[in-house]
Amino acid sequence: MTDRKNLIVGNWKMNATHLEAIQMVQKLSYRLEYEDYERVEVVIAPPFTCLRSAQTVIEADRLRIGLGAQNTHWEESGAFTGEISAPMLAKLSVSHVIVGHSERRHGFGETDEMVAKKAAAVVGAGMRPIVCVGETLEQREAGEAENVVVSQVLGSLAGLDSGAIAAASIAYEPVWAIGTGRHALPDDAGLMAGIIRETVADRLSSDAAEGLRILYGGSVNAGNIKEFMAKTNVDGALVGGASLDPDGFAAIVRYWV
Repeated sequence: MTDRKNLIVGNWKMNATHLEAIQMVQKLSYRLEYEDYERVEVVIAPPFTCLRSAQTVIEADRLRIGLGAQNTHWEESGAFTGEISAPMLAKLSVSHVIVGHSERRHGFGETDEMVAKKAAAVVGAGMRPIVCVGETLEQREAGEAENVVVSQVLGSLAGLDSGAIAAASIAYEPVWAIGTGRHALPDDAGLMAGIIRETVADRLSSDAAEGLRILYGGSVNAGNIKEFMAKTNVDGALVGGASLDPDGFAAIVRYWV
């Protein structure tokens, strides 16, 4: 048994204006109860343009909803047009930052080295990284899924000490299951989560592996969340499209009811 608290993160991706974000946060808060927050840490990750509005609502209403960001740059400042730094996010009371999402890796060419620098920047600014890993369909069919994920885990956590890894999260998101309506079987997700924890324990730190939260992501919804959460090494979920509907996202958070 561990004292890891389950974590459910809503990744809004490139959706919602700052006005819509205010309504979405308020609606979500109306649907969650004290017991939900006691059992599950709830985090939303809106687009950058929504962060200040969401922060204002969360703080004004004293909501127990955490604020996350979808990406960051590894430098603190400089001539990086269009980028946002970790210290900027920290000033908005952001607690978690997603790094290395497959849409960043495959759409924008992010490497494990870049993801590792981003994760280090997040930790350096006092926040927690959510490091995404996952194989493509071709890699899975070739029997390379485990090797790919292990390589991404080790490469993306490079440079973080044991305490930082223990406070972080790794989201296992098979690329072929993101936004497709397909999802890994719960047994497969549980197996990969176990491999991730074993990798961290054997290659990095057993203490870090004990504290590290491992999330599943990939077409998660209210209908399948309970099966994933039943797996020993799955500590939560990184939810994409289903997090845009406050009713549906609340149902995912309340999977235990």
